[in-house]
Amino acid sequence: MARRGTVTGGDAEGAAVASGADTSTAILDAARRLFLDAGYDGVNLDQVGRAAGVSRQTVYNQFGSKDAVFRAVVDRHWEAIRTEVAAVSAPSLDLAADAEDVLRRIARSLLRFVHETDQIAFTRLVIAESRHLPWIAEAFYQAGKAPLVAAFAAVLAELTERRLLACDRPEFAARQFMGLIQEFVIWPGVMGVKGGVRGAANDPVVVDEAVAVFLARYGVKQPS
Repeated sequence: MARRGTVTGGDAEGAAVASGADTSTAILDAARRLFLDAGYDGVNLDQVGRAAGVSRQTVYNQFGSKDAVFRAVVDRHWEAIRTEVAAVSAPSLDLAADAEDVLRRIARSLLRFVHETDQIAFTRLVIAESRHLPWIAEAFYQAGKAPLVAAFAAVLAELTERRLLACDRPEFAARQFMGLIQEFVIWPGVMGVKGGVRGAANDPVVVDEAVAVFLARYGVKQPS
C-alpha cells in the first residue's frame, strides 16, 4: 500500500532533469515516483517541481493542477499495454490465422505489462486512495482497463465473426480471459502474499492454462 506522508525537498531522490530532457516527461517521471512513494495526498506541486528539477510554476503551466498531473501519470502508465493490444487488433494483423495465437499474444502482453511496469504498486495506491478520493479509481479504470477490455472484446468479436471463436458476449469473455491471468500475477502481489499463491504456476503455464480454458468454452472446431 502506498506509504502516506510528506515527501520533503531533500527526498527528491536525485531526480534532477538531465540536460535537454523533455520537461513534461521529467515532470511525469518525478510525479510517478512521488505518488507511488507517498500517496496522492502526500505530494504537492512544489515537490514535483523540485524532484523534476523545475519550478512549481513550470509544473502548473504544463498541467494546471495536481489532479491533472496524476491523471497524466496514470494515462502514461497504461499507454504501453493499450498500444500492444491495439496492435493485435490492427487491420494489418491476419486474425484468421489462428485464434489460439491471438490469445497467447494478448496473455503475454498482459504478463509483460505487470512484470515490467509499476502496475502492482499503482493498484495498491488506487485501492488506498480511492476510499476517500473515488475519482482516482475512476481515472485509473478509464485510462487503462476500460479501453483495454474494449480493444480485446473487439478482437474476440472479430474472431467470432470469422467463426474461429463463439463469443456471443465478447466483453464478458474478454474480462474472463483477463481474470485467468490476473489472478496469478496481480492479486498476490497487491496483497503482499510472499512467494505468490501456493501452488501457482509459472508464466508459461499460466498462459497455457488460460488459453486452454478459454478455448474449451469459446473455441470452434475447424474442419480437418
